Amino acid sequence: MARERGRALIAANKKARHDYFIEQTFEAGVVLSGTEVKSLRAGRASLVDGWATVTGDEVWLHGVHIPEYTQGTWTNHAPRRVRKLLLHRKEIDKLVRETKEGGVTLVPLSMYFKDGYAKVELALAKGKKSYDKRQTLAKRDSDRELARAMGRRNKGHDDAEGGRR
Repeated sequence: MARERGRALIAANKKARHDYFIEQTFEAGVVLSGTEVKSLRAGRASLVDGWATVTGDEVWLHGVHIPEYTQGTWTNHAPRRVRKLLLHRKEIDKLVRETKEGGVTLVPLSMYFKDGYAKVELALAKGKKSYDKRQTLAKRDSDRELARAMGRRNKGHDDAEGGRR
């Protein structure tokens, strides 16, 4: 059987990009059991409450929900168990340095299959204040409105009335 090629998204954490300033991202492998892989291949996972910690020389993923495999038996996994992440030693050392400074956390941004292997995109992130979130939303809305206006102008519509010239 041929090995899978490319990248297939399983789950994305949109809330993380809203709640945090993303400083740097890392790609990490995930240690999974068999029923977890089958559940992920069915496209079932939630990263919303997830975070990662560095304990000793290992990185661990907490709070990620991978539901039990529906056809699983007594060998099924616990949905919110702690999972080990696989990173290079230099990356782990960098994460240790950055997280010890304070104010920085490790947040999973997305989970996907890359060439048949389960991967997690992990981010070094700083929390946003509520006014930062409002500012981000306001900027996004103004950018959308600007894009709409440019689209109307390029199509030959009058900006003031929204009708034809």
